[in-house]
Amino acid sequence: MERYETITAEAFNFMKSRVIFTAAELDLFTKLDENPVAAGELAASQGLDARALTRTLDYLVTLELLVKDGGVYRVTETGAFLSSRHPETILPMIRHLVGLWKGWSYLTETVKEGSTRTREKTATGEEDRVAFIGAMHVIGRELSVEIADGYDLSRFTRLLDVGGASGTYTTAFLRKNPAMKAIIFDLEPVIPHARERMEAEDLLDRVTFAAGDFYKDELPRGSDLALLSAIIHQNSTEQNIELYRKVFKALEPGGAILIRDHIMDESRTKPPAGALFALNMLINTTGGDTYTFQEVKSSLEQAGFTRVELVRTGERMDCLVEARKPV
Repeated sequence: MERYETITAEAFNFMKSRVIFTAAELDLFTKLDENPVAAGELAASQGLDARALTRTLDYLVTLELLVKDGGVYRVTETGAFLSSRHPETILPMIRHLVGLWKGWSYLTETVKEGSTRTREKTATGEEDRVAFIGAMHVIGRELSVEIADGYDLSRFTRLLDVGGASGTYTTAFLRKNPAMKAIIFDLEPVIPHARERMEAEDLLDRVTFAAGDFYKDELPRGSDLALLSAIIHQNSTEQNIELYRKVFKALEPGGAILIRDHIMDESRTKPPAGALFALNMLINTTGGDTYTFQEVKSSLEQAGFTRVELVRTGERMDCLVEARKPV
Protein backbone atom coordinates (compact mmCIF):
# COMPACT_ATOMS: atom_id res chain seq x y z
CA MET A 1 0.00 0.00 0.00
CA GLU A 2 1.23 3.47 -0.88
CA ARG A 3 2.20 5.62 2.09
CA TYR A 4 -0.56 8.15 1.42
CA GLU A 5 -3.11 5.31 1.37
CA THR A 6 -1.93 4.18 4.80
CA ILE A 7 -2.37 7.69 6.13
CA THR A 8 -5.82 7.95 4.58
CA ALA A 9 -6.84 4.63 6.11
CA GLU A 10 -5.73 5.85 9.54
CA ALA A 11 -7.71 9.07 9.07
CA PHE A 12 -10.86 7.16 8.19
CA ASN A 13 -10.69 5.10 11.40
CA PHE A 14 -12.77 7.69 13.24
CA MET A 15 -15.81 6.44 11.33
CA LYS A 16 -15.29 2.90 12.57
CA SER A 17 -14.88 4.16 16.13
CA ARG A 18 -18.05 6.22 15.92
CA VAL A 19 -20.14 3.21 14.85
CA ILE A 20 -18.86 1.16 17.79
CA PHE A 21 -19.47 4.09 20.16
CA THR A 22 -23.06 4.51 18.95
CA ALA A 23 -23.72 0.79 19.34
CA ALA A 24 -22.35 0.99 22.89
CA GLU A 25 -24.43 4.05 23.75
CA LEU A 26 -27.57 2.27 22.52
CA ASP A 27 -26.45 -0.97 24.22
CA LEU A 28 -27.11 -2.89 21.01
CA PHE A 29 -24.71 -5.72 21.81
CA THR A 30 -26.40 -6.48 25.13
CA LYS A 31 -29.85 -6.44 23.51
CA LEU A 32 -28.78 -8.76 20.68
CA ASP A 33 -26.90 -10.97 23.13
CA GLU A 34 -30.13 -11.38 25.08
CA ASN A 35 -32.35 -11.82 22.06
CA PRO A 36 -31.09 -12.08 18.45
CA VAL A 37 -33.66 -10.33 16.24
CA ALA A 38 -34.13 -8.60 12.91
CA ALA A 39 -33.31 -4.90 12.66
CA GLY A 40 -36.95 -3.87 12.24
CA GLU A 41 -38.03 -5.66 15.39
CA LEU A 42 -35.15 -4.21 17.41
CA ALA A 43 -35.85 -0.72 16.07
CA ALA A 44 -39.53 -0.97 16.99
CA SER A 45 -38.82 -2.18 20.53
CA GLN A 46 -36.19 0.53 21.18
CA GLY A 47 -37.80 3.46 19.39
CA LEU A 48 -35.05 3.68 16.76
CA ASP A 49 -35.12 4.42 13.05
CA ALA A 50 -35.24 1.06 11.24
CA ARG A 51 -33.21 2.11 8.18
CA ALA A 52 -30.48 3.81 10.20
CA LEU A 53 -30.27 0.90 12.62
CA THR A 54 -30.04 -1.60 9.77
CA ARG A 55 -27.11 0.24 8.19
CA THR A 56 -25.38 0.40 11.57
CA LEU A 57 -25.86 -3.30 12.28
CA ASP A 58 -24.72 -4.23 8.77
CA TYR A 59 -21.43 -2.42 9.28
CA LEU A 60 -20.93 -4.14 12.64
CA VAL A 61 -21.26 -7.40 10.73
CA THR A 62 -18.32 -6.34 8.51
CA LEU A 63 -16.29 -5.79 11.69
CA GLU A 64 -17.15 -9.37 12.73
CA LEU A 65 -18.82 -8.11 15.89
CA LEU A 66 -22.20 -9.36 14.69
CA VAL A 67 -23.38 -12.04 12.27
CA LYS A 68 -26.46 -11.71 10.07
CA ASP A 69 -28.45 -14.84 9.24
CA GLY A 70 -31.74 -14.55 7.37
CA GLY A 71 -32.06 -10.93 8.50
CA VAL A 72 -31.52 -11.82 12.17
CA TYR A 73 -28.50 -10.30 13.94
CA ARG A 74 -26.61 -11.97 16.76
CA VAL A 75 -23.35 -11.18 18.53
CA THR A 76 -20.15 -13.01 17.67
CA GLU A 77 -17.72 -14.37 20.23
CA THR A 78 -15.74 -11.13 19.86
CA GLY A 79 -18.79 -8.87 19.87
CA ALA A 80 -19.97 -10.48 23.10
CA PHE A 81 -17.26 -8.56 24.97
CA LEU A 82 -19.34 -5.44 24.22
CA SER A 83 -22.38 -6.93 25.95
CA SER A 84 -22.97 -6.15 29.62
CA ARG A 85 -23.79 -9.83 30.07
CA HIS A 86 -20.22 -10.94 29.38
CA PRO A 87 -18.21 -11.66 32.57
CA GLU A 88 -15.24 -9.78 31.08
CA THR A 89 -17.23 -7.05 29.35
CA ILE A 90 -15.36 -4.04 27.97
CA LEU A 91 -18.56 -2.02 27.58
CA PRO A 92 -17.66 0.40 30.41
CA MET A 93 -14.38 1.23 28.66
CA ILE A 94 -16.14 1.93 25.37
CA ARG A 95 -18.66 4.16 27.12
CA HIS A 96 -15.79 6.03 28.76
CA LEU A 97 -14.25 6.54 25.32
CA VAL A 98 -17.57 8.00 24.14
CA GLY A 99 -17.08 10.73 26.72
CA LEU A 100 -13.53 11.37 25.56
CA TRP A 101 -14.75 11.66 21.95
CA LYS A 102 -16.51 14.90 22.85
CA GLY A 103 -13.37 16.48 24.25
CA TRP A 104 -11.16 15.37 21.37
CA SER A 105 -13.40 17.33 19.01
CA TYR A 106 -11.79 20.46 20.50
CA LEU A 107 -8.15 19.51 19.91
CA THR A 108 -7.69 22.08 17.15
CA GLU A 109 -9.13 24.80 19.37
CA THR A 110 -6.89 23.70 22.24
CA VAL A 111 -3.75 23.76 20.08
CA LYS A 112 -4.65 27.24 18.82
CA GLU A 113 -5.39 28.73 22.21
CA GLY A 114 -3.13 26.72 24.48
CA SER A 115 -5.83 26.14 27.06
CA THR A 116 -8.55 23.68 27.84
CA ARG A 117 -12.01 25.09 27.26
CA THR A 118 -13.94 21.81 27.21
CA ARG A 119 -13.91 21.03 30.93
CA GLU A 120 -17.37 22.44 31.61
CA LYS A 121 -18.78 20.82 28.48
CA THR A 122 -17.46 17.41 29.55
CA ALA A 123 -18.14 17.73 33.28
CA THR A 124 -18.41 14.42 35.08
CA GLY A 125 -21.87 13.25 36.14
CA GLU A 126 -22.77 10.03 37.92
CA GLU A 127 -23.18 8.14 34.64
CA ASP A 128 -19.73 9.30 33.50
CA ARG A 129 -18.25 8.37 36.88
CA VAL A 130 -19.67 4.86 36.71
CA ALA A 131 -18.34 4.47 33.15
CA PHE A 132 -14.91 5.72 34.23
CA ILE A 133 -14.71 3.38 37.23
CA GLY A 134 -15.79 0.49 35.03
CA ALA A 135 -13.26 1.47 32.37
CA MET A 136 -10.42 1.56 34.89
CA HIS A 137 -11.39 -1.91 36.06
CA VAL A 138 -11.40 -3.20 32.47
CA ILE A 139 -7.91 -1.76 31.92
CA GLY A 140 -6.59 -2.96 35.23
CA ARG A 141 -8.06 -6.39 35.88
CA GLU A 142 -5.23 -8.24 34.08
CA LEU A 143 -2.50 -5.59 34.28
CA SER A 144 -2.92 -5.25 38.05
CA VAL A 145 -2.15 -8.95 38.47
CA GLU A 146 0.89 -8.62 36.23
CA ILE A 147 2.10 -5.62 38.24
CA ALA A 148 1.53 -7.40 41.55
CA ASP A 149 3.35 -10.51 40.34
CA GLY A 150 6.37 -8.51 39.18
CA TYR A 151 6.79 -6.22 42.19
CA ASP A 152 8.07 -7.35 45.59
CA LEU A 153 5.08 -6.78 47.87
CA SER A 154 6.36 -9.05 50.64
CA ARG A 155 8.15 -6.06 52.22
CA PHE A 156 4.90 -4.29 53.10
CA THR A 157 2.05 -4.76 55.54
CA ARG A 158 -0.45 -1.99 54.75
CA LEU A 159 -1.32 -0.45 51.39
CA LEU A 160 -2.78 3.02 50.90
CA ASP A 161 -4.45 3.00 47.48
CA VAL A 162 -4.84 6.71 46.67
CA GLY A 163 -7.66 7.31 44.22
CA GLY A 164 -8.19 3.56 44.26
CA ALA A 165 -11.57 3.60 42.45
CA SER A 166 -13.21 0.18 42.78
CA GLY A 167 -10.05 -1.36 44.18
CA THR A 168 -8.74 -3.30 41.19
CA TYR A 169 -5.10 -2.86 42.24
CA THR A 170 -5.92 -3.32 45.91
CA THR A 171 -7.43 -6.69 45.02
CA ALA A 172 -4.38 -7.80 43.05
CA PHE A 173 -1.94 -6.63 45.74
CA LEU A 174 -3.84 -8.33 48.57
CA ARG A 175 -4.11 -11.55 46.60
CA LYS A 176 -0.35 -11.51 46.04
CA ASN A 177 0.46 -10.71 49.68
CA PRO A 178 -1.97 -12.50 52.04
CA ALA A 179 -0.45 -10.69 55.06
CA MET A 180 -1.22 -7.24 53.66
CA LYS A 181 -4.16 -5.04 54.57
CA ALA A 182 -5.28 -1.95 52.68
CA ILE A 183 -6.98 1.43 52.81
CA ILE A 184 -8.83 2.63 49.71
CA PHE A 185 -9.00 6.43 49.56
CA ASP A 186 -11.27 8.08 47.01
CA LEU A 187 -14.14 10.51 46.61
CA GLU A 188 -17.24 9.83 48.68
CA PRO A 189 -19.43 8.81 45.68
CA VAL A 190 -16.77 6.26 44.65
CA ILE A 191 -16.51 4.46 47.99
CA PRO A 192 -19.73 2.41 47.55
CA HIS A 193 -18.33 1.02 44.30
CA ALA A 194 -15.12 0.05 46.09
CA ARG A 195 -17.01 -1.54 48.96
CA GLU A 196 -19.16 -3.52 46.54
CA ARG A 197 -16.09 -4.78 44.68
CA MET A 198 -14.28 -5.76 47.89
CA GLU A 199 -17.35 -7.63 49.08
CA ALA A 200 -17.52 -9.50 45.78
CA GLU A 201 -13.82 -10.34 46.12
CA ASP A 202 -14.33 -11.48 49.75
CA LEU A 203 -11.77 -8.94 50.97
CA LEU A 204 -13.89 -6.73 53.23
CA ASP A 205 -12.12 -8.02 56.33
CA ARG A 206 -8.76 -6.76 55.01
CA VAL A 207 -9.82 -3.38 53.58
CA THR A 208 -10.94 -0.13 55.14
CA PHE A 209 -12.33 2.84 53.24
CA ALA A 210 -11.63 6.55 53.59
CA ALA A 211 -13.62 9.16 51.69
CA GLY A 212 -11.89 12.35 50.67
CA ASP A 213 -10.44 14.53 47.94
CA PHE A 214 -6.66 14.33 47.68
CA TYR A 215 -6.59 17.85 46.25
CA LYS A 216 -8.14 19.19 49.47
CA ASP A 217 -7.83 16.61 52.24
CA GLU A 218 -5.01 14.92 54.10
CA LEU A 219 -4.45 11.21 53.50
CA PRO A 220 -4.98 8.44 56.07
CA ARG A 221 -1.81 7.64 58.00
CA GLY A 222 -0.23 4.36 59.03
CA SER A 223 0.64 2.63 55.74
CA ASP A 224 4.08 1.53 54.58
CA LEU A 225 3.18 1.46 50.86
CA ALA A 226 1.22 4.13 49.00
CA LEU A 227 0.04 3.47 45.45
CA LEU A 228 -0.66 6.23 42.92
CA SER A 229 -2.03 4.20 40.04
CA ALA A 230 -2.82 6.26 36.92
CA ILE A 231 -3.06 9.42 39.03
CA ILE A 232 -0.14 11.72 38.25
CA HIS A 233 -1.01 12.23 34.58
CA GLN A 234 -4.16 14.13 35.51
CA ASN A 235 -2.15 16.66 37.54
CA SER A 236 0.19 19.54 36.87
CA THR A 237 3.73 19.33 38.25
CA GLU A 238 2.74 21.60 41.14
CA GLN A 239 -0.29 19.46 41.97
CA ASN A 240 1.85 16.33 41.97
CA ILE A 241 4.42 17.84 44.32
CA GLU A 242 1.62 18.75 46.72
CA LEU A 243 0.19 15.23 46.47
CA TYR A 244 3.61 13.67 47.03
CA ARG A 245 3.98 15.78 50.17
CA LYS A 246 0.66 14.46 51.46
CA VAL A 247 1.75 10.89 50.71
CA PHE A 248 5.11 11.53 52.42
CA LYS A 249 3.30 12.79 55.51
CA ALA A 250 0.92 9.81 55.57
CA LEU A 251 3.56 7.09 55.13
CA GLU A 252 5.38 5.38 57.96
CA PRO A 253 9.16 6.08 58.12
CA GLY A 254 10.90 3.78 55.66
CA GLY A 255 7.72 3.39 53.66
CA ALA A 256 7.54 3.55 49.87
CA ILE A 257 5.49 5.36 47.27
CA LEU A 258 4.77 3.42 44.08
CA ILE A 259 3.67 5.30 40.97
CA ARG A 260 2.13 3.50 38.00
CA ASP A 261 1.81 5.60 34.88
CA HIS A 262 3.29 6.39 31.49
CA ILE A 263 6.91 7.40 32.08
CA MET A 264 8.27 9.11 28.99
CA ASP A 265 11.79 9.01 27.58
CA GLU A 266 13.66 12.30 27.40
CA SER A 267 12.45 12.94 23.84
CA ARG A 268 8.86 12.63 25.10
CA THR A 269 8.00 10.47 22.06
CA LYS A 270 8.26 7.04 23.70
CA PRO A 271 6.25 5.14 24.61
CA PRO A 272 3.96 6.18 21.72
CA ALA A 273 0.86 5.56 23.82
CA GLY A 274 2.21 8.03 26.35
CA ALA A 275 2.70 10.71 23.70
CA LEU A 276 -0.93 10.24 22.62
CA PHE A 277 -2.09 10.23 26.21
CA ALA A 278 -0.36 13.56 26.81
CA LEU A 279 -2.75 15.02 24.24
CA ASN A 280 -5.67 13.36 26.01
CA MET A 281 -4.64 15.15 29.21
CA LEU A 282 -4.14 18.42 27.32
CA ILE A 283 -7.72 18.22 26.11
CA ASN A 284 -9.46 16.85 29.18
CA THR A 285 -7.64 18.39 32.16
CA THR A 286 -6.45 21.84 33.13
CA GLY A 287 -2.84 20.86 33.82
CA GLY A 288 -2.37 17.13 33.27
CA ASP A 289 0.46 15.62 31.23
CA THR A 290 2.70 12.60 30.92
CA TYR A 291 6.10 12.96 32.60
CA THR A 292 9.66 11.81 32.11
CA PHE A 293 11.48 9.90 34.85
CA GLN A 294 13.65 12.92 35.62
CA GLU A 295 10.56 15.09 36.00
CA VAL A 296 8.95 12.58 38.37
CA LYS A 297 12.21 12.12 40.29
CA SER A 298 12.66 15.86 40.76
CA SER A 299 9.10 16.29 42.05
CA LEU A 300 9.42 13.37 44.47
CA GLU A 301 12.69 14.70 45.84
CA GLN A 302 11.14 18.13 46.35
CA ALA A 303 8.51 16.39 48.48
CA GLY A 304 11.20 14.72 50.62
CA PHE A 305 11.49 11.27 49.04
CA THR A 306 14.83 9.58 48.39
CA ARG A 307 16.07 6.50 46.51
CA VAL A 308 13.88 7.23 43.50
CA GLU A 309 14.04 4.37 40.98
CA LEU A 310 12.36 3.42 37.71
CA VAL A 311 11.62 -0.19 38.60
CA ARG A 312 9.58 -1.14 35.53
CA THR A 313 9.23 0.16 31.99
CA GLY A 314 6.49 -0.63 29.52
CA GLU A 315 4.23 0.52 26.70
CA ARG A 316 0.79 0.19 28.38
CA MET A 317 0.87 2.72 31.21
CA ASP A 318 2.66 0.01 33.16
CA CYS A 319 5.83 1.85 34.14
CA LEU A 320 6.58 1.90 37.87
CA VAL A 321 8.52 4.48 39.87
CA GLU A 322 9.39 3.74 43.49
CA ALA A 323 10.72 6.15 46.09
CA ARG A 324 11.33 5.92 49.84
CA LYS A 325 10.52 8.00 52.86
CA PRO A 326 13.70 8.09 54.96
CA VAL A 327 13.66 6.26 58.29
